[in-house]
Amino acid sequence: MAGHGGRGRSGRRPTLEEVAARAGVGRGTVSRVINGSPRVSDATRAAVEAAVAELGYVPNTAARALAANRTDAIALVVPEPERRFFTEPYFSDMLRGVGAALSDTEMQLLLIFAGSDRERRRLAQYLAAHRVDGVLLVSVHADDPLPDLLGQLEIPAVISGPRSERETLPSVDSDNYGGGRSAVEHLLERGCSTIATITGRLDVYGAQRRIDGYRDALLDAGHEVDERLIASGDFTEEGGRRAMAELLASCPGLDGVFAGSDVMAAGARQALREAGRRIPDDVALVGYDDSAIARHMDPPLTSVRQPIEEMGHAMISLLLDEIADQRPAVSRGLERRQVVLPTQLMTRASS
Repeated sequence: MAGHGGRGRSGRRPTLEEVAARAGVGRGTVSRVINGSPRVSDATRAAVEAAVAELGYVPNTAARALAANRTDAIALVVPEPERRFFTEPYFSDMLRGVGAALSDTEMQLLLIFAGSDRERRRLAQYLAAHRVDGVLLVSVHADDPLPDLLGQLEIPAVISGPRSERETLPSVDSDNYGGGRSAVEHLLERGCSTIATITGRLDVYGAQRRIDGYRDALLDAGHEVDERLIASGDFTEEGGRRAMAELLASCPGLDGVFAGSDVMAAGARQALREAGRRIPDDVALVGYDDSAIARHMDPPLTSVRQPIEEMGHAMISLLLDEIADQRPAVSRGLERRQVVLPTQLMTRASS
């Protein structure tokens, strides 16, 4: 009874089990509602909230945290140098999406960089002390030891973009294959016949999938894939500029370029200008991310939009779910959930 300071007629606090019985749901569902997990239907949430109000159930945050060994903190871990975080719009958009999704919960968000071996060792010690309830891993390379460490420590974790098609952690990604494919199909439709691509780092699975889309779009249109038209970048502006200069040297007749990020497209544009090539008259250019850079470039950049803020929301949704279900993932026997959100080509003057 709410009027009795959160205690029932017997003078004791109502339990989580009593709330679950009153609402006609499982204990885990009540826990999800109380912990703010978005993965609960509106009807279920209303039933649980009604039962909480009727019984006067008061979740004791401190006691709950102690009993469940909870810290009410989530770490957003970026295994990259800090400078990359602050120069690439992808990261700030992801942070915005994660922050917005957490704003309705009691969770604190910690931003942790782990770009060097020393930072990784320090992070491993921090996580081993179980100072956070869960981890979001952003921008993970294939050989990164962090995901396996989280598995050993049995810390709930969600990864942005799987490391490979055999990913064992829950992950959220955009349709990189479809995005790469749509970029090349667009260039083909506007009459380009010699289409180059600047890849991101190929130890990132998403960058590999964009290349797969590039190759298949060309093959399906009856074009051969010329390996000289594939240049490797590193997601930086300088990497894009350097790769574009190499492509112009080896294939001066190219008339279309798909860059694996807007930042690399900005570098490619610089190299094209230095070589006296007009965009889009001589060379059509398409980027990836649809960041603010794309809209402010001259000419404005055609780019593949990946819904980065929505990806941040989806990562939080999965992670809160993992945290609410305290049992280790192995004992649950659940197939890891891999969420893939659609991409969309945003056409502008560069193509």
